[in-house]
Amino acid sequence: QGKLTLLRDTRTDGSFLVHHFLSFYLRAGCKVCFVALLQSFSHYNIVAQKLGVNLAAAKERGQLVFLEGLKSCLDLLFGDEEQLGQPSPLQFLSGSTSDLRALFDFVRVSLTPADGDSWKGPVLLVDDLSVLLSLGAAPVAVLDFMHYCRMCVCCQLKGNVVVLVHSNEDSEDEENELVVNSLCHHSDLILWAEGLATGFCKDVHGLIKIIKRLSLRQAEQDQVQVYQYKIQDRNVTFFARGLSAAVL
Repeated sequence: QGKLTLLRDTRTDGSFLVHHFLSFYLRAGCKVCFVALLQSFSHYNIVAQKLGVNLAAAKERGQLVFLEGLKSCLDLLFGDEEQLGQPSPLQFLSGSTSDLRALFDFVRVSLTPADGDSWKGPVLLVDDLSVLLSLGAAPVAVLDFMHYCRMCVCCQLKGNVVVLVHSNEDSEDEENELVVNSLCHHSDLILWAEGLATGFCKDVHGLIKIIKRLSLRQAEQDQVQVYQYKIQDRNVTFFARGLSAAVL
């Protein structure tokens, strides 16, 4: 409880980690607020069903609060705001404000326990934070949003925050790299998926670095473990480097 987990991907797609955490926390009985900025609800639901979780049922029983970012953008830019009945969480797109306060308020209200709630703990899941920058949010606004989410979810509600960001160390996108590096300094755990430097391989899809940030709370060096992985239809196989089917 009270942890910030950063999912970072470079030269590969790290969304398999998002699907893992989503199904993991729902099966564990946690209340989940999923800020989905990258894909539609039907996409996440199809993948979740392969993992044995029904997102539609989770929404109906109030365990999952789902923000479909793509639909919210269209409603805000092309729809009638009066018919929406309440401010959009992505209000900054309209130009009326430059901060992400409306998005934070959506998260806070969604995860604040109500009378009679029996969920084990609140979880904020964001896929993916880099999209906010692409939509025009300033890096400072994105980092402020994450700071308030950490204080609210991790510190006050004793829950967890899991966020995915794309990164490319050779990229000229300085704003995105600023956000990624800042989040790395504040994360308790970093799962960094990287594509193979040698290119495509059918038996190995990439590397994953598991970085436990012991230096945040103790005067110890961070623990780093490196594995290779292969994504299959219903699960992901992890193995030590050099022990893939391509080698053995």
